[in-house]
Amino acid sequence: MSRAALLVLADGRFPAGGHAHSGGAEAAVRAGRVTGAASLEDFCRGRLHTTGLVAAAVAAAAALGADPGELDAAADARTPSPTLRRAARRLGRQLLRAGRVAWPSAELDALAERFPKGAHQPVVLGVAARAAGLGPADAAYCAAYESVSGPVSATVRLLGLDPFEATAVSARLAPEMDTVVSRAVGTARRVAGEGADALPAASAPLLETGAEAHAGWAVRLFAT
Repeated sequence: MSRAALLVLADGRFPAGGHAHSGGAEAAVRAGRVTGAASLEDFCRGRLHTTGLVAAAVAAAAALGADPGELDAAADARTPSPTLRRAARRLGRQLLRAGRVAWPSAELDALAERFPKGAHQPVVLGVAARAAGLGPADAAYCAAYESVSGPVSATVRLLGLDPFEATAVSARLAPEMDTVVSRAVGTARRVAGEGADALPAASAPLLETGAEAHAGWAVRLFAT
């Protein structure tokens, strides 16, 4: 049952709003840093090992029952861009709405009451995974996969990239997702004893600056 729930939670059709976000890919395409499958793979690898790792660790810690307020503050501190902080909370709010319908639970209700404007998406992801009967590794895999699948899907639309080539990018990165998840869960387990400072703080300055520039564009396909 829990594995079926994992597939639902990780499905791009789950109504959590991720389809409207490119994960920085739109700005990278405009800047000429992503031009095809090879450069997309490099972009996704960088995202996976930085913001993907942080999101996976936060989600895993939330799935383990760490205090959502502490985790949300940690996610805020690890997201310098105001644009990305707002986007993370919008995505968290949308995910929470979907999660409460799919897996009604007192924890999700409490999260909605505590964060009426939305908690960071990885925090909500971890609590939703917990409500669905999933563990920290499951939550981390969802976060790590999202960090890659969002840009991959967006680039298919932005560049008209062959979907088969795009899928191959995700497949080649699968072993690295395993590595990221293992590290994320390891650090998440330390949060109970050491607090949120145990979480990784890997940064991606180009994603942050790109998000701020992208927010000012008069015309864009994606929200971020």
